[in-house]
Amino acid sequence: MAIETTWSITLTEYTNDTDKGIVTAHWRVTAEDGDYTASAYGTVGLTPDPSSPDFVAYADVTEAMALGWVWGSVDKDETEANLAAQIDAQKNPTEASGLPWA
Repeated sequence: MAIETTWSITLTEYTNDTDKGIVTAHWRVTAEDGDYTASAYGTVGLTPDPSSPDFVAYADVTEAMALGWVWGSVDKDETEANLAAQIDAQKNPTEASGLPWA
């Protein structure tokens, strides 16, 4: 079974002025492979510039746009590789626990 990853924006923080530019995006990614899961969470600081032709006001931002901004700061491939390594460690543990006399 292949690992499926799901990225999402869980919250944004924005300026409380007329432009309402997003200044922080909180993100989460979850990786699943059958019964095994791993996840990561983080935040990315943004610097909105209402005078820029690329500026997008809060009301017009989509999750896809915000994820693009996140991936401009977070290495998507590396993050997903780390989650895959966590799932592999769950499937193939290198340590165990117990009492040998029990």
